[in-house]
Amino acid sequence: MSVLRLRASLLSRGAAGLGRTLRPEGSSCPGPEKGTWWTWGRRYSVNAPEWDRRRDAGQVELLEVLEARVRQLQNEYVSEVTVNRVEMAPQRAGSQKDLQALGLVEDRARGDANSAKPIVGKTTAWWVEKLTQEKSKLHKRQQKLEVKLKNKTFCENQMKKREKARKWKESKETPYIGQEKATVREETPGPHSVRQKSFKDLKVLEENKTCVDDSDPSRLIPDMVRHSKKQLFILTTLECLLSQNHVTQANHLLVTHFNRSGSQKLLTLTMYNSLLKAWAKQGSLYQISTLFSMMNKSGLTPDLVSYASVLECMGRINADFEIIKSCLDQMATDGLLLENLFHKVAFHRQERLMVLRAIQKVEPGFSPPPASSHKITISPLLRDFYSKEKSVSYPKLPLSLLELQERFQQQLKLESAMTITIDSVEKKPLTNQSHHARKLLKDLKSQWQEALMKTFRETKVHMSKLQHQVNLYPYLCLLKDSDYVDLMLQALFNLPPHGDSLIHLVMDLAMKVYNKNLIQKKVKPFVLDELKRKYMNYLHLLAKDTQLDSCLPREHWESLESETTICSDFFTEEKVWPEVVLVRLGTQLVEMLVQSVHMPSDLFSPQAEKKVIPVLYHVYSFLSIKQVGFIKPHPTFNQLVAEAAYTKLTFDSSLMPMLCPPKPWTSPLFGAYILHSTKLMRCLEGTVQHQEMLESCPQGQLHSVLDALNLLGNCAWKVNQPVLDLIISIFNDKGSKKLDVPPPISEAPIPPSHQLSKDASSLEKAKLRREIVQCHKIAREMYSLRMDALYKLSIAHHLRDQIFWFPHNMDFRGRTYPCPPHFNHLGSDLTRAILLFAEGKPLGPNGLNWLKIHLINLTGLKKRESLQARLAYANEILDDILDSADNPLTGRKWWMDVDEPWQALACCMEIASAVRSPDPEAYISHFPVHQDGSCNGLQHYAALGRDVVGATSVNLMPCDVPQDVYSGVAQLVEEQRRKDATKGHSIAQVLEGFIGRKVVKQTVMTVVYGVTHYGGRLQIEKRLKELDDFPKDYVWEASMYLSRLVFSSLGEMFSATREIQDWLTKSAHLISKSGSTVQWVTPLGLPIIQPYHKTQKIIVPGSMQSLCLLSCSDVNQKPNTLKQTNAFPPNFIHSLDSTHMMLTALYCHRKGLTFVSVHDCFWTHASTVDIMNEVCREQFVNLHSQPILQELSHYLVQKYCSKTQSRGSSEGKSVNEKLMLRTLSHVPERGDFDLQNVKKSTYFFS
Repeated sequence: MSVLRLRASLLSRGAAGLGRTLRPEGSSCPGPEKGTWWTWGRRYSVNAPEWDRRRDAGQVELLEVLEARVRQLQNEYVSEVTVNRVEMAPQRAGSQKDLQALGLVEDRARGDANSAKPIVGKTTAWWVEKLTQEKSKLHKRQQKLEVKLKNKTFCENQMKKREKARKWKESKETPYIGQEKATVREETPGPHSVRQKSFKDLKVLEENKTCVDDSDPSRLIPDMVRHSKKQLFILTTLECLLSQNHVTQANHLLVTHFNRSGSQKLLTLTMYNSLLKAWAKQGSLYQISTLFSMMNKSGLTPDLVSYASVLECMGRINADFEIIKSCLDQMATDGLLLENLFHKVAFHRQERLMVLRAIQKVEPGFSPPPASSHKITISPLLRDFYSKEKSVSYPKLPLSLLELQERFQQQLKLESAMTITIDSVEKKPLTNQSHHARKLLKDLKSQWQEALMKTFRETKVHMSKLQHQVNLYPYLCLLKDSDYVDLMLQALFNLPPHGDSLIHLVMDLAMKVYNKNLIQKKVKPFVLDELKRKYMNYLHLLAKDTQLDSCLPREHWESLESETTICSDFFTEEKVWPEVVLVRLGTQLVEMLVQSVHMPSDLFSPQAEKKVIPVLYHVYSFLSIKQVGFIKPHPTFNQLVAEAAYTKLTFDSSLMPMLCPPKPWTSPLFGAYILHSTKLMRCLEGTVQHQEMLESCPQGQLHSVLDALNLLGNCAWKVNQPVLDLIISIFNDKGSKKLDVPPPISEAPIPPSHQLSKDASSLEKAKLRREIVQCHKIAREMYSLRMDALYKLSIAHHLRDQIFWFPHNMDFRGRTYPCPPHFNHLGSDLTRAILLFAEGKPLGPNGLNWLKIHLINLTGLKKRESLQARLAYANEILDDILDSADNPLTGRKWWMDVDEPWQALACCMEIASAVRSPDPEAYISHFPVHQDGSCNGLQHYAALGRDVVGATSVNLMPCDVPQDVYSGVAQLVEEQRRKDATKGHSIAQVLEGFIGRKVVKQTVMTVVYGVTHYGGRLQIEKRLKELDDFPKDYVWEASMYLSRLVFSSLGEMFSATREIQDWLTKSAHLISKSGSTVQWVTPLGLPIIQPYHKTQKIIVPGSMQSLCLLSCSDVNQKPNTLKQTNAFPPNFIHSLDSTHMMLTALYCHRKGLTFVSVHDCFWTHASTVDIMNEVCREQFVNLHSQPILQELSHYLVQKYCSKTQSRGSSEGKSVNEKLMLRTLSHVPERGDFDLQNVKKSTYFFS
């Protein structure tokens, strides 16, 4: 077994591990935010000389790979090995213990360390002996290196000691700020002495540079992290200390950095302002003057927030007239207007009064002026929409003011609690065993709470004694001790049976602490009371029994802002903690959990030895040659939880739909949930450029985008109860593969249990291993799908009698998404079928026909038929429709054999109710009817290029029947195949009879979104493998041949599209090669930047396991040229389809329609489909009537070639600069297609 262990010498002497990359796997309640790549890795040594380190790196990597392979072979089918439990209380910051692989999980669980024997014969090979010899050689070499390093290190240490002694002697001559942090307040002069001096002449302590202190908080961040991350760390640590009223410690932290030449430049104005606010509340004008002096020496200019803090302090201490006047004069000298203090700075009522008190002492007649209305930068596309010439009456919600106010109180209570526990729809029979297991778990949970509380407090006490070091202590004091314990136990019970990746568990726990801390800040009385008052007034715009209806949600909230004493930005002053802090904090909590939670070993085996065993194990799961850290629960714990048969599920409240209308988006910082912070633009963790761009936009530029998001989020929903009950019954009856209802985990295949003989061949062993691995893989996939369906159905069941809302945000391209991740209208067929509009509208003269057409669209049976033919077909099969509605599980079951069975069934039930009503036209329908774009990406390309042939293929041109671009491409491919077959091309002859619409559809659909020839080949290969009769030996050659034909056929059909796509690709390539990221602005004014950069690696050491964070969105890294180039065409088209959707949403709202979208699929009531279709076509024509490509070219030239143009003469320009200017300026020529034809095209959206 010695070969199974990782040698400590390799870990401590510079073993360079392979880059192990893994996306975070889903947990039982995964968070909405996803996408960052996290990897596990070892911390590298930096002591060895560079040439020695490089020489050893290759050998060490090979050794580690071979060791991982040995572990796999010797464990045979077992894919996981456990790691030594870490004794970590008290935990010291930065400590790292050697990772040693042990035996099997099952053997360790039994406590028998010697029982870890291979299940399938013993494996020996010559390369195992060679591996041992290589290790021995490497060990000897490292010993020699250590001798050299000792001599070198000794000399370096002597030089460092002399330098340190010299600096210490020099620093003895002059004191420095923050030298004695405990006596800062004692040295502060009293208020009376301060009043005798002018604001400019206030004395400050001497600021001199000092020697480096060990309390540098940036030491928690590795050296490869850029200053922006270090600055964020310092800022969050400051705010963490200040939130606990540790002003002196926060001041010492700032001063310590100020006194270091290398760290002073890290201090930002925001950091100084945080401290200024804190000292202002304590009335310490002396400390404020000291900070102003430091800011001046750092070259920072005070802003409105800085002066607001000074004035607040002066108001609190009732400062003299001369001092206040001096401050106001200095403020005017800096070009800051007094009026803006009350419109651009976040105050609560008491702060506002103190500032006013100080100002009115100098200017008795001063009063804050009303907020001036902002001039909106109106896009030409929206001049009519925002025009105030005509009075407008916007639609309201189907609820009274009192009902909405009650729902707001429910939502506020839910978000304040942070979590919600609901009933599970999964039926679990209760037995005597269940009651016994629940009692055991209750007793164990009580013991675990005590153990965790003890460990947590011991860790805090230990960290509090390390005053000379900056550690996690402030972050462990933000919440009550019991809150941390509850979060850890919640994480324990949310673990899936197969465990969760360590990095996901770490980040999830840390983010829960972060979010709970934010909620605590926002529920403070002065903050919450103001929010309540404002929201209650806002509801007057939405309630059906109020008169106000002439403005948009954002406009009404902004009018309330002008009347309030606190602006909305006060609710959004949080800073996201750096990734390194989150990882360290989460790791600390996970280590406490692993260490403290134990259980008896004889719960289900009385004959077993009675002892205490850990509930959680740190294991490695092998993915190929990669090792991924997992936290896995003990099988006994899993069995206990299964037997307890709990019927409750717990979710974060931010993952649930809202019980009241969302807060309107009024800025990039404010909107969506009441208390939970939500990003306007969702992005990868650690990405900051999107938020910075949004915040730097001129006021008013984003109004149309914000208004569209608000209208989408204000759509009220309810549950289709009959369909939900039917799905739940099938869900509890072992599911249905045909209807896409996942079966329970008990239906998973059972791994083979037989053992091979000792003389079994390697092929037999490999076959058994593959069978076992495949069974485990299927079981995990089934568990994931089952849990996903369980969450959706349980949330829907919980909301079955409620009206609810989905707040919306967007991705960096402008595409909109509902914030609740589990249950929303972007979900699968099953989820969409159980959603209805809360507001009902009469069907009217055409509503029933649209319901029937929508049903046939859902079946996929008449895609190439006209609307009249689809309606006639629906009338022909009306008996089947009614039978499906009446007897869905016992009748003819027509609905089960269509493309979207659950939505089709829901539509059958709606049609049945309508046709049986006394007056179908008066029937109140809540059912959403969809209109889909016809290959929407190609529609935008064809409109941009005015391509007549392409426009006809994607239904921009009026036709009697819908054109099917997929069938058209398949026909062209088949024609070329016939020509090649007659010429004797063998693969063309093999493909005879196999080329159809389905084979080419995915490639045609995705080519507009940047799919490559390689990706297209893989797509076609997958389709060919699905054909039972196609010879498998020709799959690769056939897919290669067909992908080439598909791309050439598309180029023939969409020549203008290919030219535009090539121009976008070349432009992006040149821009990224010049060192810039590709940026553009949508026709609605939304700024977009592609977040693709070279990968940055941050290794965070830990005693349990080192974690390696990989980020591909750091703006300090060079752009990733390949991703920037390939992504620009599809991202640009996505930004156009989102613009079209937002325009349609705004104008539909103006006409009183209910409107939501799933990207290029628009939903409304059956009675208003005709109006929505008209608006949709008008806005598409208006959008593409703008010179989109010309404006894009002008923007790119101005942004990336402005320096080149300013040089004038061509002699001063490089070849690349000339090429970029020429490429960006050369917009592809357009064809002769008349956009007005789109307004008459029935099948443009249908």
